[in-house]
Amino acid sequence: MPSAKPLTFIDAFAGCGGLSLGLMQAGLTGRFAIERDKFAFATLKANLLAEGGPHQYVWPHWLPKEPVGIVELLNDYRDQLEEVSGNVDILVGGPPCQGFSSAGRRQHDDPRNQLFDSYLNLVDIIKPKAVLIENVRGFTLDFNAGDEVKNFSQALKSRLSDAYTVYEQLLDLSIFGIPQRRTRYFVLAFRSELNVPDPFTQLQNRLPSFLRSLRLTVPVSSGSAISDLEIARGGKQPSTEHKGFEEIRYAGPLTRYQKLMNAGCEAPTNLRLARHNESIVARFKEIIALSHADGRLNISIGAEMRARFGLKKMALRVLDPERPSPTITSMPDDLLHYSEPRTLTVRENARLQSFPDWYSFQGKYTSGGHLRKQEVPRFTQVANAVPPLVARAIGEMLADLLRSETTAVGVSEHKVGSRLHEIQQGTEVCA
Repeated sequence: MPSAKPLTFIDAFAGCGGLSLGLMQAGLTGRFAIERDKFAFATLKANLLAEGGPHQYVWPHWLPKEPVGIVELLNDYRDQLEEVSGNVDILVGGPPCQGFSSAGRRQHDDPRNQLFDSYLNLVDIIKPKAVLIENVRGFTLDFNAGDEVKNFSQALKSRLSDAYTVYEQLLDLSIFGIPQRRTRYFVLAFRSELNVPDPFTQLQNRLPSFLRSLRLTVPVSSGSAISDLEIARGGKQPSTEHKGFEEIRYAGPLTRYQKLMNAGCEAPTNLRLARHNESIVARFKEIIALSHADGRLNISIGAEMRARFGLKKMALRVLDPERPSPTITSMPDDLLHYSEPRTLTVRENARLQSFPDWYSFQGKYTSGGHLRKQEVPRFTQVANAVPPLVARAIGEMLADLLRSETTAVGVSEHKVGSRLHEIQQGTEVCA
């Protein structure tokens, strides 16, 4: 019997490619991705458009392999998009979350919030069988906009409900084996003519077998995710990428999770260490020791400790090696290592997001000042991504649901066709 035809997807607001990677790991075929930031697209291109890479998009000839925004795509390539209408199984994406996030200023009129309208316009053109949207928890909360209350999740469901059956769920992503407590809002919508059961129930039911297939036991702690990257184990060496910096020398994986992430990669990249001066190192040592002694791991240091060290920063936390990390952010100095007086590397953050070690990140490491709104450097790329393991689990579930529904529709059409043929030939058999 021939193998099932791979399901296809288009990734809008693709970022550095975490969602695309996970779906490809689940066996889906990526048609193309939409990402306007040059650094994030460079990461996407280096990993998912590379000759000989383990996973690649089947990129259309009409779309340049370069950064493009969704508004530009809709304006410049509408004819080409209409040609693929009805021939894409899944449209996925996570519209920019900064205006929704409770970690930010939550502005209802942040122009980035309006990009989800463009995403829905793309849905109208492409007409996929299924739609997958991921965003922060704040997407579900009301905005007070003068006399008007705006709730983007309600508006989203209202827009989709004309043609789709819509399901939504807040998920703690640590249940998928992600070594991080990270709650995100997911929408899964299916064309109304498809008779698809609740996908989140299906996802929950499949979770034990998914974890067994990876030989993972949850929760996965941050220590079991990054202990092989400790300086105390491998030492340091001059950075292979940036003169004047040092990086961790890698000595090999220790735990099951680390072996899973390190498969197919002898030398992980993005292990550059921050350059902390001696006074910062001494301060970090004391903060780490006090946080362990006070039992304040994984939570922000208290007012007393901030006053003691003259710190204004509210979000500084020390990792607990025995539990999943708190939600990582785009600010590299929000988290301190659990035992070493330093912030985390890009690779350590990527491990907490379940990116495999072969996945390399491109562009600046960080951006400051006004550039923070204009650029997506490496730490931000990692923090904003959908963890690939989560995308893989969802992708496997979607593949089963959509293939089952397609098979059911095909069988039904075959039966109707056979019955019509029998009637036409006068060979109908009475019950």
